[in-house]
Amino acid sequence: MPHSMTAFSRQTCDAEWGSLQLELRSVNQRYLEPHFRLADPLRDLEPHFREALRQRISRGKVECTLRFEPAETGTAPEINLDQLNALAQALEQVRRQLPEAPMPNALELLAHPGVMATQRLDLESIKAAGIELFDAALKDLETGRAREGDRLAELIRERLDGVREQVAMVRTHLPTILERQRGQLLERLETAKAELDSQRLEAEMVLMAQKADVAEELDRLETHVTEVERQLKQKGPIGRRLDFLMQELNREANTLSSKAIVADTTRCAVELKVLIEQMREQIQNLE
Repeated sequence: MPHSMTAFSRQTCDAEWGSLQLELRSVNQRYLEPHFRLADPLRDLEPHFREALRQRISRGKVECTLRFEPAETGTAPEINLDQLNALAQALEQVRRQLPEAPMPNALELLAHPGVMATQRLDLESIKAAGIELFDAALKDLETGRAREGDRLAELIRERLDGVREQVAMVRTHLPTILERQRGQLLERLETAKAELDSQRLEAEMVLMAQKADVAEELDRLETHVTEVERQLKQKGPIGRRLDFLMQELNREANTLSSKAIVADTTRCAVELKVLIEQMREQIQNLE
């Protein structure tokens, strides 16, 4: 089942210690690229979150944001005096070394991580809730990626049907196309009759006819279409394989176009390129 790399999930949790809000956003990326913005008391959850992403997602740029709002206690906030004194000593050293350097004001000092005491917070319970929230958000993200992946697969299959139609059209008219090509080749070689003997002329016609025969390209196009459909049924990441197959399909379409001598083949080759490019754009979003 194909998965899209684009999805979004938001989960919230309210408890006596306050509230948590977690958001996961993912967009297409060549590799797995996680980014975390976690509330200061919960920053040590990042390794757990990173490992969970690595186990369940293979590709995509994933942004994780975890916000924490402590509950109103009705009491004055407490200051971690040890942390504040240590910070003041560090600032004094900076002042002696760099007298002209601007110093923070009192509010900026209070905003420094660790200055406001958090001993009353049940951090273990908050972290446990954060992990549970992340697991729920990741599951919801995977569901969204799968849902959008199914839709992308449908769009790709529609284009594959279009490729098959173009290939079938060329096959149906191939005898007529070859005959018309032969007629045009004869016209082109008519002016060279005076310079070529009959055997050389026949050899040139055979060679040009072989170059104009597109049956082999049509066979490969159908083979690649079948492989794309097979990949869409596979489990796990398939985006890179499909991207490679789009390159091969485009290669055959280019060869078909270069061999085309009549307008019918050229039109089919152009339509094939359009369909392949549309599929390639959708595949860029598949994991």
